[in-house]
Amino acid sequence: MFLLKSVDLEYVIRKLQRNDLSEAYLYHPDAEKLLPMFKKRLGYINAGGGLVKNTKGELLFIERNKKWDLPKGRAEGGENIETTSLREVEEETGVENLSIERFLQETYHIYKSKGQYKLKVTYWYLMSTDFNGQLAPQLEEGITKAVWKTNGEAQEALDNSYANVKLLTKAYLDSL
Repeated sequence: MFLLKSVDLEYVIRKLQRNDLSEAYLYHPDAEKLLPMFKKRLGYINAGGGLVKNTKGELLFIERNKKWDLPKGRAEGGENIETTSLREVEEETGVENLSIERFLQETYHIYKSKGQYKLKVTYWYLMSTDFNGQLAPQLEEGITKAVWKTNGEAQEALDNSYANVKLLTKAYLDSL
């Protein structure tokens, strides 16, 4: 357990990345202040993304860095998070005619940008579309594939995916 007020966050992150720690608990005596303080200490960006299903019930996946992922991206100035989510899914995959069905959850992950660790807060939405066109992965974002997967194929893809994508997608599939 680490006291958020005084912990060296970069030290803890490096230990987690090297598997020297399997988990870390950050503590603040006022739980309501924990996330705001963590954001202040680390810096953060807001992002939006989608778990998208088509009329066949298939789910949309992208491949980036040889891992299966879901389309998401950074909010642009003044943009609300729903607009961000819709825009990012369309930009990263070419899928049009998207509609938001409901908010799913928010996820958090830490990444390094320009030598600094940042917290990315991603707001996920369940989306649907009747789009039947050609998928177009956004190559300039490092996306090499955009594909529709059946529920079974989606479960298999999660074996080579990120923890947050696994949690989000499994929760959706388990709810069916």
